[in-house]
Amino acid sequence: MKTIGIGLLGLGTIGGGVFKALAEKEQVMAEAAGAPVVLRKVLEKRPVDIEPSLLTTDFQQVVSHPEIDIVIELLGGEHPAVDLIRESLLAGKHVVTANKEVIAKHGAELLATAGEKGVALQFEASVGGGIPLLLPLQHGLLANEISTIYGIINGTTNYILTRMSQEHTGFGEALKKAQELGYAEADPSNDIEGRDAAYKLAILASVGFHTTVRPEQVYCEGISRLTGPDFLYAKELGYEIKLLAIAKQAGDQVEARVHPVFIPQDFLLAKVGGVYNAIQIDGDLVGQLIFYGRGAGAQPTSSAVVSDVIAIGQAIASGRKVPSAMRQARPKTVRSISELRTRYYLRISLADKPGVLAQIAGILGDRGISIASVIQKETDETNQTAVIVLMTHIAREESMQSALSDMRKLPAVKRISNVIRVEE
Repeated sequence: MKTIGIGLLGLGTIGGGVFKALAEKEQVMAEAAGAPVVLRKVLEKRPVDIEPSLLTTDFQQVVSHPEIDIVIELLGGEHPAVDLIRESLLAGKHVVTANKEVIAKHGAELLATAGEKGVALQFEASVGGGIPLLLPLQHGLLANEISTIYGIINGTTNYILTRMSQEHTGFGEALKKAQELGYAEADPSNDIEGRDAAYKLAILASVGFHTTVRPEQVYCEGISRLTGPDFLYAKELGYEIKLLAIAKQAGDQVEARVHPVFIPQDFLLAKVGGVYNAIQIDGDLVGQLIFYGRGAGAQPTSSAVVSDVIAIGQAIASGRKVPSAMRQARPKTVRSISELRTRYYLRISLADKPGVLAQIAGILGDRGISIASVIQKETDETNQTAVIVLMTHIAREESMQSALSDMRKLPAVKRISNVIRVEE
C-alpha cells in the first residue's frame, strides 16, 4: 500500500489539535483511507515539544518533499497562508485548510489552480467547525435548488448574546467573560463586528448557490450597539436577538447579509445558545434541514480536517480523482442591502410632548412605511424625555434609512438608540 504523507503548516491551537488527532487516529485513518497516513513535516517557528526531525521553519522543505501528498494549512489569516496554499497546489500537492478568510477571498482562484493541477483543495473546517456542512451542500444536496441559508455561525457572538439575553449581562462584561473562557480573541473585532460570519457566509452562499459571492458583497453589521433594553423589549414582543448570517437566492439574484435580527422565540435558531452553531438550509426537494453542533475549537475543527484528509487519502490509495469542492460557478447578481424588504424594530428617545409621534409617523408614512405597533416604554419627567418602541410592517431598507436620516433632524428626537431588522 502507498503511504500517504502529510505536511502540517502551523501548530497553534487548531494545528496542535490536528497533530494530536493524526497521532491518536492513526489506525482509524489508515483503515478508512486504505493506506497508512504519516506526518512527514511540520512548519512551525516556535519551539515545540515534538520530534525535532519533523520540525522545519522552511516552507520549501514541505512543498518540495517527495513523500508529502497532502498539505494541511492551519496558519490562519490571509497572508502568508494564501501564498503557501497556492504554492502547494502548483507543486502538485493536495491541500486541506480551515482558513475561512482565504477561501472566502481567494477560493475561486485556488480551486481553479487545483483543477488545472489535478489535485484537491478541501475546506470543510472553514465553516461550522466540526459540523458536516459543506460536504452535504457539495454532494448530498446537489439535486436541490437551495433557496435560503440561515446561520448562527460565530460562537463568540452567540455566547455574548446568550448571556445578555438570559443573564441580563452588559455587552462589555459578556465580552470579557468570553475572552476569559477562550471563546474570544484579545482583539475580538472580527467576531463582534460580524466579519468572521461574513467570510463564512460568502463560502456557504458560493457553495450552496453554485456561484461566487465575495466577502465585500456581504452586508455586515456587528453586535456592539445592542444593549439590555433591546433584549428586554425583544422578549416582550416574542423575539430573541441573534447575529444571523442570511443568504437567499431567487433566479439570478442573490442576497447575502450578516446583522443582528429579531427572530420569533419559537424558531429553532432562536433556541441555539452559548458557543454552539446552527445552520438552516431550505431546498426545493428536501425541505428544511438544520445542522447543529460545536462550531469552533481544536477538537471539532480537527474532526473536519481529518475527514478531508481521509477523503483525499481514499482517492490517492484507489487511484481516482477527488471530486471538486464546488460545481462550476454560475454568474449571479448580489443585491444591495438597500433593496431588502423586511420589518423593523426601532427604539427612540424623544421629547415627551404632544405631536412628536405624529411627526415620526408622518416621516415614515411619506416613504410608504406602515407602523405595526408603538409603545411608550419609559418616561423621564425631570428631563421631559420618553422612550418609544416602534415596530413596522414590511418596508424597503432604502426607505427606512431615508426616514431615519430625517428623524435624526427633528429637534424633538434625542437619539435613535437602535434599529434592528426582523426576520420571520
